[in-house]
Amino acid sequence: MPHVEINCYPGRTEEVKQKCAEKIAEDVAAALGCNLSSVSVTIREVPQEDWKAQVWDQKITTAGQELYVKPGYTCN
Repeated sequence: MPHVEINCYPGRTEEVKQKCAEKIAEDVAAALGCNLSSVSVTIREVPQEDWKAQVWDQKITTAGQELYVKPGYTCN
């Protein structure tokens, strides 16, 4: 029962977010060898001014070994 949470800046249309969620779900199901119906995807919009506090500090820097793909940017 994989669940994926995507955090991104606001501004994308509902159609774009829906297509993204569907593609991610398909890729996760294929990569992990599970049924597509077992995958859920959340897209959470975070304003740019809140990114460091809500995403960088709380999710990225605290992920440790669970962070399999590291960002190519820093948040100072």
